[in-house]
Amino acid sequence: MTPLQQNPDDERRANNFGLVRLVFAALVVLSHAPELIDGNRSREPLTKVFGTLSLGELAVDGFFLVSGYLITRSYLNTRPFSAYLMKRAVRIYPGFLVASLVCIVLVAPFAGGDLSAVSVLQCCARAMLLLMPVVPGAFAELPFPYLNGSMWTIPCEFGCYLLLSLANDARALRRPGRSVLLLAGLAGLYVLRWFFLPIGAPGSLLGTLSELIRLTFVFFCGSAFYLFRDRISYTRRGALIAALMLLPLMFSPPLAEPAFAAFGGYLIFWFTFAVRPAPVSLALNRADPSYGLYLYAFPVQNLLVLHVPGLSPWSNSTVALIVAGFLGVLSWYAVERPALRQQELVRRVCRRAATALLPAARPTQA
Repeated sequence: MTPLQQNPDDERRANNFGLVRLVFAALVVLSHAPELIDGNRSREPLTKVFGTLSLGELAVDGFFLVSGYLITRSYLNTRPFSAYLMKRAVRIYPGFLVASLVCIVLVAPFAGGDLSAVSVLQCCARAMLLLMPVVPGAFAELPFPYLNGSMWTIPCEFGCYLLLSLANDARALRRPGRSVLLLAGLAGLYVLRWFFLPIGAPGSLLGTLSELIRLTFVFFCGSAFYLFRDRISYTRRGALIAALMLLPLMFSPPLAEPAFAAFGGYLIFWFTFAVRPAPVSLALNRADPSYGLYLYAFPVQNLLVLHVPGLSPWSNSTVALIVAGFLGVLSWYAVERPALRQQELVRRVCRRAATALLPAARPTQA
């Protein structure tokens, strides 16, 4: 296969981004199934093989690599910053807000949650900050007593969107030398994380900081693939070399994730750009249910654990993929796509609201 000649229009249409995102969302479901049942991660498929990353961690890293690539492209091609921020908010918030409402109103009562103890103001505040919804008592008896545990990555991702602006202010998105320095600095933070911060899912302030450093590093690795796209050739030989380099490093806990960010990132973008997209890939580029699948799978799986005891991990993941997949399609057509099509309307409403509020915020002249 000859090196890929990347055309901007080809990047937007003839690629496998939609399929890659959907596969990553499905891998998260497969990874969660064994652990949600009894809290035992040792049965998780990838953990059994390498003893380092789980399929869920690999999939989330894959999401952030792809996001780093695409959002950097969006940032550099969208002006002013307010327009970029609106595009990102319209893509993230509608699906998240509806999923949060569904979790509180529909899932929590079946999960043992006490809706009478819910503060509407607190729920609204958490939703606007992209924090997972909380209802006291929901899934309290399960190993992972979260109403929607997958949502913890969403504020991390939106934070990365904002950090791009700071990177651009430092000229790290337009000067190759500074881009390398930025990535080296994030790599240094990633290394320090292993010595001074807890490793694993966030369960405390330090745990959350640890995961934020991890995902920010991976996001900017994806960004680097975009910034240096003219210097990278995606070939079959390159993919083979990347796979051979990645495989042994996946057995090393400190090196598995950086190796996946570099060599796995190459494999992801090789498949995305250099492998001819099938019709399903082109369809998924137009209709993307992966975000909804990711948002709804966790509560569906926890409900199955709670109400169908004895269900095997494979049965749990199969049912969850079907149900959450349907909800993902519904989320795309009923919530996400309409919001994307009404970006200009949303922008005008926000502008008018800000104009109306600003005079009220000014001090009254004596």
